[in-house]
Amino acid sequence: MTSSTLSPAPVTTGRPAGPGLLARFWALTEVRWATIATGLFALGSVAQLLDGPPALWWALYLACYAAGGWEPARAGLRALRERTLDVDLLMIVAAIGAASIGQVFDGALLIVIFATSGALEAVATARTADSVRALLDLAPERATRLLPDGEEEVVDTTDLAVDDVIRIRPGERIGADAVVLDGASDVDQATITGEPLPVAKTAGDEVFAGTLNGTGALVAQVHRPAGESVIARIVTLVEEASATKAKTQLFIEKVEQRYSVAVVVATLALFGVPLALGAELQPTLLRAMTFMIVASPCAVVLATMPPLLSAIALAGRNGVLVKSAVVMERLADTSLVAFDKTGTLTTGTPRLADIHTTAGIDAFELLRLAAGAENPSEHPLAVAVVTAARERGLPVPPASDFDSTPGRGVSALVDGKRVAVGRPNLLDEQPEPDTAEIRRAVTDAQAAGHTAVVVTVDGQPQGVLALADHIRPQAAATVESLTALTGATPVLLTGDNPGAARHLAAEAGITDTHAGLLPADKVDRVRDIQTQGQRVLLVGDGVNDAPALATADLGVAMGRQGSDLALQTADAVLVRDDLSTVPAVIDLSRRARRVVKANLLIAAAFIVVLVTWDLIGHLPLPLGVAGHEGSTVIVGLNGLRLLRQSAWRQTT
Repeated sequence: MTSSTLSPAPVTTGRPAGPGLLARFWALTEVRWATIATGLFALGSVAQLLDGPPALWWALYLACYAAGGWEPARAGLRALRERTLDVDLLMIVAAIGAASIGQVFDGALLIVIFATSGALEAVATARTADSVRALLDLAPERATRLLPDGEEEVVDTTDLAVDDVIRIRPGERIGADAVVLDGASDVDQATITGEPLPVAKTAGDEVFAGTLNGTGALVAQVHRPAGESVIARIVTLVEEASATKAKTQLFIEKVEQRYSVAVVVATLALFGVPLALGAELQPTLLRAMTFMIVASPCAVVLATMPPLLSAIALAGRNGVLVKSAVVMERLADTSLVAFDKTGTLTTGTPRLADIHTTAGIDAFELLRLAAGAENPSEHPLAVAVVTAARERGLPVPPASDFDSTPGRGVSALVDGKRVAVGRPNLLDEQPEPDTAEIRRAVTDAQAAGHTAVVVTVDGQPQGVLALADHIRPQAAATVESLTALTGATPVLLTGDNPGAARHLAAEAGITDTHAGLLPADKVDRVRDIQTQGQRVLLVGDGVNDAPALATADLGVAMGRQGSDLALQTADAVLVRDDLSTVPAVIDLSRRARRVVKANLLIAAAFIVVLVTWDLIGHLPLPLGVAGHEGSTVIVGLNGLRLLRQSAWRQTT
């Protein structure tokens, strides 16, 4: 027997943008007001820079206050009613204080920052909710139920009860979790298990709601109610994980309560105590307002946001969409990365890997005949065989008398020969001694994690085509980089079979593999890892990965092949499906965090110096404003350094 190793050609896919996206965003109140506030701020800035009438740019800035500030003001007042004080209210008070002493630009800038932040949070929440609702569209609304007298009736899938018998026709989506009673077919259940190839289903096998039936007809008995189907549980898992994942805030927001209280108390004391001791109103008010200006966290806010936003922009230029500054900050905490297999570490498309032939036929002749027989079929394995033949310049001969049997394969007359291509059960009709060599080839192919396809010519087994979902070129280097970066080797979580999982893991350099996982099992594995103190980043692409993406500390989706639900649930998206960008964006996040810490030290130093000067001496208002603005400019420019391409360190 001979073996020929074949290399796959690259496969690329694209994803069109969904229609009406901007309209859905504009429907959000937060987005509308933030946009209006930003526009008014921009107009006011232009009018001020062009030496326009002060009344004009003051009016524009005050309109910006109203448009962008009413929501933070309402949130701050609501917090006050609950006897808490947050930075939202402090920002509004500081903005009003700035306007009261003529620094209306500073106040408007704060308003725009906070309004934009609220809009981004509202967009993220709305998109996740939309994607979860859209998941339910996977399961059909109607199903064909068989009555005891043999008649059929079409019913809503929600009306199906346990023990009902349903008929599943070729090409239909399956309406319920059920057990096959009769028939044979190949079912595409990638949405549930992530398996790259359709799975043969015969009597006694389980099928899942929302999966796609192939060319065969099935009769199955429902064994779970609609609300407990696997697809329904995916929806529930995503909703629960999204709702219960702790809200992570930026560093400055973690200390906002104490800082806000301290600034307000100090401002009131600086105003009230001197008045009680007989000081004059105007200079006392001026000192208190100067204190609030120099103590306001403008520089602290900008110390945090520009580095993170610059890092987001740099990551975007290099093919990683990071959805928020919070996500960019949290990427630095990653201590372990978990990968899905199909479509993530692999291309998700079966390709011909090896040809095993008997002594009586050439490898390429076997491939040519198999491609001729498979050419009329639309099965993914058939497409892989025909593609392999064409890539090698082999002419695909015409076929006649084509026949396809679900669960077995196809047969056709090719060049006057009866060629059959199908699963290893084609050998069941052959005497075992005559097929020993072919059976060993099947065993070897399956042990290597490949899908074995047997080819017979005129009833005689002639060879085995080994097909595999090939590993992405960057996978091994990415695993190595992540191991060095986090100190822990990534793990593999997949719904595929253990043999294929182990083979792929060995190629990628992964030693910890968990195979045969349903979506709920992936969630359990992620939670188990988290209980060990790890901060888990999960990379996946399918609907079946969405609950785990939501449960993990951070989720990253593949952009080209990722399902809509995975893309919306994830915190970041690899736009070009380039795995080497995962360690690069984690490293970038850590660099951004170092810049944030440096900026916070700079901002804190300026605040301490200016506040001390104002408290123990006489800080002139122009000098206080200059110092406050100077610190803001310094930390802003320092953060913008992360826009440089040199800050991106990608595995090659």
